Amino acid sequence: MTTLMDLINRKIPPVPWELGGRLPWQEPGFSERMLQEHLSQDHDMASPRTEKIEKHVDWIHTKLLSQRPSRILDLGCGPGLYTNRLARLGHQCVGIDVSPASITYARQHAEKESLRCTYMEQDMRDAQWGTTFNLVMMLHGEFNTFRPTDARKILRQAHAALAGGGLLLVAVATFAGMESTQPESRSWSCARAGLFSAEPHLCLEEVFWDRARKTKTECYVIIDASTAQITLYADSQQAYTDGDYESLLAECGFSDVQLLPPLPGMEDHLFSALTIVAKRRR
Repeated sequence: MTTLMDLINRKIPPVPWELGGRLPWQEPGFSERMLQEHLSQDHDMASPRTEKIEKHVDWIHTKLLSQRPSRILDLGCGPGLYTNRLARLGHQCVGIDVSPASITYARQHAEKESLRCTYMEQDMRDAQWGTTFNLVMMLHGEFNTFRPTDARKILRQAHAALAGGGLLLVAVATFAGMESTQPESRSWSCARAGLFSAEPHLCLEEVFWDRARKTKTECYVIIDASTAQITLYADSQQAYTDGDYESLLAECGFSDVQLLPPLPGMEDHLFSALTIVAKRRR
């Protein structure tokens, strides 16, 4: 439990990933509430709205895969909004996500339509991915939420999972987009229920940009309205320049790196501000 003195005495700005680093995707309650955000048609914060997803799927199917039936691995697949659609187009898909509610939703819909999809409820850093994929993809900026050591591990695993000449697709945040964050910003809101709690609560949000470490950390202090219990969540993200991305991919075995505009409809979305396509060296 976090106390008021813990908040007062904590290090400001926080050391990236020291407060836990990533949101509690695996917690059942948070997972259920996040699923509703994925499915919402009011915003694009968790997953893009359906119209945009369908444009992205068409681009992947037509431009990247030339409409050829392929084996696809989706890292951080959420509720299968991309993989199930790609499977309908003739692709064989594997999705990995740590969120139990999202994986349950993805499996149920795949089974209902007898789609060629396999879903694993695991942390992608620890899962056995399999091999001979034609495409490995990670969308919506999740790559930036990993420590650099984990990011390298994921890229090396992606390289090993791809068939010769297979493609990597990653949607990431730009350095400029993350650097535009004010060094420190704070806001608060009240809610009867929300992503971090199903009960009435006060949410204090802080955002810190660490210029030296090239990181952004978002902190969410949740104060329960009935009990005054304090819970602290944090999410750290690593910023990379275009050159950093290119060097990192080359280090992990990729070639023909292309830095492309964001996926259609995601131009104003921080975590989809840059689309990277790279090829596994044969």
